[in-house]
Amino acid sequence: MSTELSSEPSLPNDLKRIIHSNHYNPYGVLGPQAAEDGGWVVRCFQPHAKEVTLLRGNEALAMAPVQASGLFELKLEDKPFAYSYRIEGRDGESREELDPYAFEYRVDIPDTDLYLFGEGNHYRTYDYMGAHLVEQNGVKGVRFAVWAPGADRVSVIGNFNRWDGRTHPLQNLGSSGIWVLFLPHFGEGDLYKFEIKGKSGFLAHKSDPFAFASEVRPRTASKVWDVHAYEWQDEAWMTQRREEPDPLNQPISIYECHLGSWKRVTDEGDRFLSYRELAADLLPYVKSLGFTHIELMPITEHPFDGSWGYQTLGYFAVTSRFGSPDDFKYFVDCCHQEGIGVILDWVPAHFPKDPHGLAYFDGSHLYEHADPRKGEHRDWGTLIFNYDRNEVRTFLLSSAMFWADVYHLDGIRVDAVASMLYLDYSRKSGEWIPNQFGGRENLGAVSFLKQFNEVVHREFPGFLTFAEESTAWPMVSRPTYLGGLGFGLKWNMGWMNDTLEYIEKEAIHRKYHHGEITFSLIYAFNENFILPLSHDEVVHGKKSMLDKMPGDFWQKFANLRLLYTYMWTHPGKKLLFMGGEFGQWNEWNSGSSLQWHLTQYEPHYKMRNLLRDLNNIFKGIPALHAYDFSGEGFEWIDLHDHEKSILCYMRKGKDERDRVLVAMNFTPVVREDYRMGVPLPGGYKEILNSDSEEYGGSNVGNSGWLQSEPIPWMGHEHSVPMKLPPLGAVVLKYEG
Repeated sequence: MSTELSSEPSLPNDLKRIIHSNHYNPYGVLGPQAAEDGGWVVRCFQPHAKEVTLLRGNEALAMAPVQASGLFELKLEDKPFAYSYRIEGRDGESREELDPYAFEYRVDIPDTDLYLFGEGNHYRTYDYMGAHLVEQNGVKGVRFAVWAPGADRVSVIGNFNRWDGRTHPLQNLGSSGIWVLFLPHFGEGDLYKFEIKGKSGFLAHKSDPFAFASEVRPRTASKVWDVHAYEWQDEAWMTQRREEPDPLNQPISIYECHLGSWKRVTDEGDRFLSYRELAADLLPYVKSLGFTHIELMPITEHPFDGSWGYQTLGYFAVTSRFGSPDDFKYFVDCCHQEGIGVILDWVPAHFPKDPHGLAYFDGSHLYEHADPRKGEHRDWGTLIFNYDRNEVRTFLLSSAMFWADVYHLDGIRVDAVASMLYLDYSRKSGEWIPNQFGGRENLGAVSFLKQFNEVVHREFPGFLTFAEESTAWPMVSRPTYLGGLGFGLKWNMGWMNDTLEYIEKEAIHRKYHHGEITFSLIYAFNENFILPLSHDEVVHGKKSMLDKMPGDFWQKFANLRLLYTYMWTHPGKKLLFMGGEFGQWNEWNSGSSLQWHLTQYEPHYKMRNLLRDLNNIFKGIPALHAYDFSGEGFEWIDLHDHEKSILCYMRKGKDERDRVLVAMNFTPVVREDYRMGVPLPGGYKEILNSDSEEYGGSNVGNSGWLQSEPIPWMGHEHSVPMKLPPLGAVVLKYEG
């Protein structure tokens, strides 16, 4: 039995706030409500509806419109269960839907989680924030949760409600600033955004900061996705990684890759390869070259291709440019099954100002600092996270954990760490605010980076963290309990700059700059360094690696082979940007494929042979990787021969017999009767000669073997006579 309510000329404030779309507690007004005079009132707000009928069992009960406001009511004697609405639109459209306000809203978000979220110590907020496929009262649907403490009203919008934020407002959970709603029969693949209404007339349609998937740009809606449904096949890899006692003493050689320009399908409109196509193409290619890891330039969702992913908005969403979240998991899974680790380039330093993103999210400076002297990177046109705000730290820490946990990634490279550490980074006097002690250090960012490293290393043994940090900030790769930032490794930008500065000089001038090529060993063991020749070195007029090299055609290739041999035998882990392995001529262009046609030509595919062999000896000989971060693993044999531009040094393993000797000739002159001191008497095998014909060289060498003579030389009691190739390096291994 039912009775329609008559319209009232003066509505209660609660109803007015629903109609005017600024109610923080829709569950207290909409859905079934106990009536003051007994019985129940059911309300819904459907501003596009002409008629609304409540369907319960065999009953079809017409609901009364309230002052033509879009609000409909029905008085019932008993509380309704398992009912739905039939909605007749003014445009003639008819649909049925369950009432979301008939379901409990605080599903799976305990008070403890809310407390930890506000405290900045919840590292898995992705378990309840964003859009989650859940079941409530036997009904499948999606539970939405978003943080917007400054909002007056938050709604979920999509095709299902004509993107009208008036119809599905979320419930505010009080002091946490989190808003929630369960939407029945919403499912995987459905698109949504949040409409946020704030102070002073603020109204915006925002993508979900915790979304697991998004539309393909330039569209910006978030997409519901079950990121836990994929069935992994990489348990052997994950177990081995967890049980590795000392991952930093293992060989790490990284192929840095931009997925959008590694290779494109030219006969299909120059489209991108998908994640699954990359698993079939990129993965075997990287494995054949002997690299241990692939580092992906940011594949977190971003609006602008030209940012290369470094202006991220989707901190929990893999970019839809190349496929779905499951497609990317398939790529990572295949990498692990083939023994290749995957590293993510991650950007917690800044984010873009796009109106659908994090900027001014709820009508307040929520994720960023309000003062542009702390909150804006003017050089980049981006905003800086407020690391002093607990919920922002929670957001970023959860993002890092998410990629390690849900996507099984093996490491994170943190971009632009220097910009995080210094308040005056790229700022003139008067454009920045000192910290509370009057210093230039961003203490909130320092604390955040330490917490990030502590958490991921504790939760995921064997996980690698890399800092792209370009200053002399001390102890970047030292444990936090010793006062460091806690990173596993730091990019050695000093080595990169000095080495390129030296190698780009004509050979005749190198003797005047000998210190540039030896200087890195003064500080080589101050940090756990990785040697990077990254994308940053082959863009913006810097030329490709091959084109940087001086000299004629032959000398350019010889110099590049010499550089790579120096890099792979120098202490430190290795990183090389794609295209460098075969000597691409053109500077990197993110809008097109690498110059794959070059690999049909001998100098280029033979350059690739060198990279393959350098990786294999680096991985196979402990002397070349076991002591990358300790002076125990390196010894100069001769660093003073600036006149001939020759360097000789030794890499050492734990065993006295594990010795690798390197002699490098940075001039195009063959040194016919060169003698090098050696630590032990016996035979030395020439395991690599960068001038070998197999690598495109002139084949000047030592027939693969050298025998020591009891002639004291360079501080050693024994020595070997050798022939040093032009612009070449000889790598010897002690055989006894």
